[in-house]
Amino acid sequence: MEKMTVNGREFEVLRLLGKGKGGYSYLVTDGEKQFVLKQIHHEPCDYYQFGNKLEAELRDYARLQALGVPMPAMLDTDVPQERILKEFIDGETIFELVRQEKMQESYFDQMRALCRTLYAANTNIDYFPTNFVVQDGRLFYIDYECNNYMEQWDFEHWGIKYWSKTPEFMEYINK
Repeated sequence: MEKMTVNGREFEVLRLLGKGKGGYSYLVTDGEKQFVLKQIHHEPCDYYQFGNKLEAELRDYARLQALGVPMPAMLDTDVPQERILKEFIDGETIFELVRQEKMQESYFDQMRALCRTLYAANTNIDYFPTNFVVQDGRLFYIDYECNNYMEQWDFEHWGIKYWSKTPEFMEYINK
């Protein structure tokens, strides 16, 4: 099994959870608990410009935490290796729930309530459905990315296109 460390603490990699614009997220364990370990990458992204990705993660986490966004706790940061250790929120992603036709109106209600808080603070998050997990009926944003509010990228104008089996969602899964 592959091992990764965060500030000298060793973790066994259980599986890759996904790749985003800024890094790879792995499900890891210390032998007792499971965590998410995000490894920042420097692969090009033609539709998004980054500065220092690790600094952006730390800044965005603090901004979202101050707003009370339900998200996994950041447990540790290994600056030299550009790794973040997060709490693992076990549950299905909105993406999987859409695919399985298991979406519930309460998830939309929770998102609309979250958007009221975010928009009032001039903030957008990445509304793509792989960035949200439902645990015990509660919606969690499992990414830390956020930006200043722009209508074209808010939930109602962009994100919602991927929260049901729309043409955009179907095109994405058929890639």
